[in-house]
Amino acid sequence: MSNSMLKWLWVSGLVIVLDQLSKWVMASWLSLYETVPVIPSINLTMAHNTGAAFSFLAQEGGWQRWFFTSLAIVISTVLVIWLKKLKSDARLEALSLSLIIGGAIGNLIDRIYFGYVIDFIDVYYGTYHWPAFNVADSAICIGAVLLIVDSFRTESKQA
Repeated sequence: MSNSMLKWLWVSGLVIVLDQLSKWVMASWLSLYETVPVIPSINLTMAHNTGAAFSFLAQEGGWQRWFFTSLAIVISTVLVIWLKKLKSDARLEALSLSLIIGGAIGNLIDRIYFGYVIDFIDVYYGTYHWPAFNVADSAICIGAVLLIVDSFRTESKQA
């Protein structure tokens, strides 16, 4: 286990703690759809997302809760196995996977406990608002971008 890249799961744990703590604080402070301006182009706005990213399938009849719960469990399991099989020098890939795992589990906890994901970060420009998101969503996106960057680095090393 000394060479195991599972040691990177502390990053996942940190993401989960920060995500759940921030959601708890926001849910304690804001009512549903209440908005508090932070700085120009960023508000804190309490939202409940029963769908996936960007509220995809949010208006369905409830089956999506269990679909996305199952999907998060399967994806997290696959990513942990992937992480375990990484070579010890694949640090950026390990960080990327750990961020994605932490984000997936952070949102999974909400979905199981509440039946929806708590979102509260509202970024906008003029009258256009990006769909509200949270710390877990941010970790997933950052992890995905880093994974793509790492794939290009790996390709250039092999060339």
